[in-house]
Amino acid sequence: MLFILSLFLLITDPTVAWLTDTTHDFGDLQLKETYYHEFEFANLSKEPIRIDNIRPSCGCTIPNWNRDWIQPDSTASIKVEFRPNTAGYTRKQIKVYFSGQRKAEKLYLEAFVER
Repeated sequence: MLFILSLFLLITDPTVAWLTDTTHDFGDLQLKETYYHEFEFANLSKEPIRIDNIRPSCGCTIPNWNRDWIQPDSTASIKVEFRPNTAGYTRKQIKVYFSGQRKAEKLYLEAFVER
């Protein structure tokens, strides 16, 4: 029974392939300036998928995405606005929840923020 349930969950999970790195290093940034990055992905499954929710680790990271269904063999992106508010090295996590998938995909922004 457990094997059948595991197989069902494996089959129903959407298959997402990231076309950009899941970690973006901005390098050196200025404090309180605004920066942007776009993460691109493809739907490799045979079913339409969509992004149900995105949870950034702080308020300085603002995701923007299309809430429409993404058809099989299609691509989409998540645009992220980043406004660093503390100096020094920073690494911010962004959790992306796709339809039918319980575990979040994780994206990261890194930077060294100068005063």
